[in-house]
Amino acid sequence: MELGQFSVSLTVKDIKKSKVFYETLGFKALPECGSINDKWLILQKGTTVIGLFEGMFESNILTFNPTDVRSIEKHLQENGMVIETATKGESGPAHCVLKDPDGNVIMFDQF
Repeated sequence: MELGQFSVSLTVKDIKKSKVFYETLGFKALPECGSINDKWLILQKGTTVIGLFEGMFESNILTFNPTDVRSIEKHLQENGMVIETATKGESGPAHCVLKDPDGNVIMFDQF
């Protein structure tokens, strides 16, 4: 099962301050992925990816970007995992969300 690129989606209070903080750590905003005005950004340093989201989520999210989210969802369901948000449609972009045993949100987002 290929999970794809991993990133952490962080809920932030002030996206401008968070952007400056992570840029100080060496991250660079990906210009094609969000904007300050849209209240979300994707930043990268090497293979590490962080999403900053102001006012969009209640908690931080562990995010994977697979090429086939529906097969991952099927595998999880066949193994007794509870899907909180299921995929929609038979093909194309989709996502599913579940929580780990400690309540951490995990999203599989195919785009």
